[in-house]
Amino acid sequence: MTNIPTDLLRTLVAVVDLRSFTKAAAVLGVTQPAVSAQIKRLQFLLGGDLFDRSAQGVSLTPHGEAVVSYARRILSINDEIVGLNGAAPKPQLVIRVGTPSDFIASILPDTLARFRARWPDVRYSVCTDFFDPLMRRLRSGDIDVLIALSMTRPHDARHFAEQEIVWVRGVDTHFDPAGPVPLVSYGEPCIYHRHAVKALRAAGLDWEPVFTGPSLNSLCNAVSAGLGVMAITRRRANNLGMNIWEDSPLPKLSDMYSGVYVREGGVRSAYEQLADDIHAVIHRPGDGSTAAAARHAGARGISAA
Repeated sequence: MTNIPTDLLRTLVAVVDLRSFTKAAAVLGVTQPAVSAQIKRLQFLLGGDLFDRSAQGVSLTPHGEAVVSYARRILSINDEIVGLNGAAPKPQLVIRVGTPSDFIASILPDTLARFRARWPDVRYSVCTDFFDPLMRRLRSGDIDVLIALSMTRPHDARHFAEQEIVWVRGVDTHFDPAGPVPLVSYGEPCIYHRHAVKALRAAGLDWEPVFTGPSLNSLCNAVSAGLGVMAITRRRANNLGMNIWEDSPLPKLSDMYSGVYVREGGVRSAYEQLADDIHAVIHRPGDGSTAAAARHAGARGISAA
């Protein structure tokens, strides 16, 4: 075999993007058995399973993730060739953005609106989650642009900068040096939480989760009410008007890295331009990031925090 039919690759990408054989069939205008048959044929041609049968829902094998990544690039080039004569209608571009929830109401709406002024045909699909699952989705091609914080220096971000992490507390917060540190956070999956716990444990301090909330607004209210302390970037603390505990007896928190990532393949030029716009807002001077904002490209394999 030397050629793979692009219709099989398009079906594969549709199943992965929609996370459903049935939804992919509806979008492609075929029956669900036809989609299943195309996937079986593609797996036969490639000589291996693309989907993990032991997992629930639509889950790719490592081989499948690699195939999907290449398939997106092939289909992108195919569609550009088809559109060379100008006869085909310009497809609507959907950019899928992954981000922690606290960026949703702060930087994203205005940034996306300004970007759409230059790309009027673009539409957005925004999802929120924690760092690890978002990074997996970026690598598998499920999202196009990722905004994230990591505890290690990123090597495959289009842009990154160090971010100072500080303790915040309410004006009336009472702290007992002999007792456990009262911690406010999103919970165990959150990088702020893990960063705070790591620092406290390294200093030999006990801690207890006094408030675990679903949104930044709920966490800010809990801190302001005096329930406990929280770790957060200085930039976000300043933007939210939170009380930074400058002379805190708690261990100093090491810096983290804010990064903007772009997936391989797809409409790379659009993804990179949007990443540049987001970077300009997140890492602008005076926002709490270090003055030496950096840009790094080329190397691969970020260590997930």
